[in-house]
Amino acid sequence: MDANIELLQCYKRLLTASQQMLKLAHEGLWEDLIEREVEYVGTVEEIASFQDACNQIPIIQAQISPLLKQILANEVELKMILQLRMEELRTLVGQTSRQQNLNTTYGRLAGNILYPNEI
Repeated sequence: MDANIELLQCYKRLLTASQQMLKLAHEGLWEDLIEREVEYVGTVEEIASFQDACNQIPIIQAQISPLLKQILANEVELKMILQLRMEELRTLVGQTSRQQNLNTTYGRLAGNILYPNEI
């Protein structure tokens, strides 16, 4: 029974971590999100070890089920936010690359006078 209670507590910690990660993502605190994800993964590993070690009793399964559903819903939302962030970063990298190309091109022409027939 004690292992079942500990398993339930792990799921509660996982839900809390999941909610905190979602909040950090909404706030754009990406470094904090990554730090929190390390803890999240550790809790998932702890849950995996508990599930191998104990036989879940129905009352604990019933308490875990809504927690797990919320954790999965949070994960779906988090993935959507991260996908949007990845698109933002992709756009920024593209803009930076274009800016560097312009700087390189104009940098080579610096100090030169171009006449219409030379283009």
